[in-house]
Amino acid sequence: MATTICSFILMGTGYITLTPLDFRSHMTLLAFSLLFTMNIAISNLSLAMVSVPFHQVMRSTCPVVTILIYRTVYSRSYSNATYFSIIPLVLGAALATAGDYQASLLGILLTLFGVLLACIKTVATNRLMTGPLNLSAMELLLRLSPLAAIQCMAWAYFTGELESLRIFRQLEGGFSWSFAFLILANALMAFALNVVSFQTNKIVGALAVTVCGNVKQALTILLGIVLFSVPVGLMNALGMLVTMVGAAWFSKVELDQKRARMQAG
Repeated sequence: MATTICSFILMGTGYITLTPLDFRSHMTLLAFSLLFTMNIAISNLSLAMVSVPFHQVMRSTCPVVTILIYRTVYSRSYSNATYFSIIPLVLGAALATAGDYQASLLGILLTLFGVLLACIKTVATNRLMTGPLNLSAMELLLRLSPLAAIQCMAWAYFTGELESLRIFRQLEGGFSWSFAFLILANALMAFALNVVSFQTNKIVGALAVTVCGNVKQALTILLGIVLFSVPVGLMNALGMLVTMVGAAWFSKVELDQKRARMQAG
């Protein structure tokens, strides 16, 4: 909702100019918004059925799944150096988030489905901004966010979240100004996150975004140590180090390949 409001404000100021789209393009965006909503819903649902460490370990496989999508759907090949650099990224993230693994069979299946949806969403985002439509990050958000907001409100209604919100408001006697400020701050951060994430996807590509997702897990643990004195074992610390090494290796491989393509061109 915050993304929708901010996007419309920017369009009103003339910062965003809408690209003329045909019926097929609108249907593509509608399908993408459904994918976006499903990804959030399935991820949240699976978190209730598995432990957080298990969920994070499964999410660490996103770079591998993204490569498989590109190879099977778009017949894209990668160098051996790229494949090798992904190994420490995945293993490092798994070690960094290692903990109490608990999961039901349905939770495992939903988590795997959530990983697949997340990777498809990342690839689809890149295609919408670099393919024939070539939409900017802000325009894609402007077109996507109203559809996703409507779908999320419908999901909240059918799952009882809106009723829970009504009960909470009655028990608490209304929202305080401090609570409203926290919601506003969270909404603005969500808007900024979407803008940065989409723009980064357009510039560096879907695979690099999933790699950054693994780095984010390691940095989250590091911030937890610094800000909240979260205890971390030797295996978790080693995983953080391996993840950072893998990210540096992946970045070097990508830069070397980019320079080689520029020299060849």
